[in-house]
Amino acid sequence: MTDAPKNAIILAAGCGSRLRPLTDLRPKSLVEVNGTSILHNALHTLESVGVEEVTIVVGYRKDAIQYACGSNFGELRIKYVESTVFDRTGSAYSLWLARDALLSGDCFLLEGDVFFEEDALRHLMVCRGTDVAAVVPFDDSMEGSAVLLSQNGFISGFRLKQTAANLVADGPKLFKTMNLLRLSAPTLKATIVPTLDDIITAGARQTYTEEFLGYLIARRGLQLAAAQCDGLSWYEIDNADDLEIAERIFKGRTNAYAARRHLQTR
Repeated sequence: MTDAPKNAIILAAGCGSRLRPLTDLRPKSLVEVNGTSILHNALHTLESVGVEEVTIVVGYRKDAIQYACGSNFGELRIKYVESTVFDRTGSAYSLWLARDALLSGDCFLLEGDVFFEEDALRHLMVCRGTDVAAVVPFDDSMEGSAVLLSQNGFISGFRLKQTAANLVADGPKLFKTMNLLRLSAPTLKATIVPTLDDIITAGARQTYTEEFLGYLIARRGLQLAAAQCDGLSWYEIDNADDLEIAERIFKGRTNAYAARRHLQTR
């Protein structure tokens, strides 16, 4: 098993408009699944596998996130990077804002709307690829970004905005991206950060992370291995229906104590 990166980045700048009214006064990452916020769950799982420092990219209701997490969460050190244009930029722009953290070494990269169990990170660590993305088989209940895999287990391409209609019997097998990645220091330094600089300088500020990764694979030679997380509990929460499903999946299994322990150690 690869040692866990000491650093992680969580993209949590968006406003979560599809979860209103729950997000009228708080960002999506602080919406709770059975009493534990999406963000606290992510921080707890990162701490559990050995991460030491987390950089959170904030924007909408940033003060709520800073109050909820402080400068420490358990043993984690927390840093913040602010996007002041979160309402008109894509997630790749948030990633670019965190480029100093990206250059600090190997890291986990998480989107701030994914509720997942600890073993998802361990699957990223076990996978032998230098750079790895967590995936699961795409089924008819899913929508969003999907990927194709090569015979040797690497992601060969991205397909955006997929739904059940894209699942055809004679078509290629699709996998859903979980928006959890492990990225290596050499790749971050040589490929990811320079390409982020290129696209943001060129004005592509509304690019999403999935589009960016697809471009890196197609044009910049990124070799991104797929850690297949079949059977693990996780859910990407974009709307009220997603939240209801996540609460069913994690009923009785969430880390409600994580927030309480954080309040005791601030």
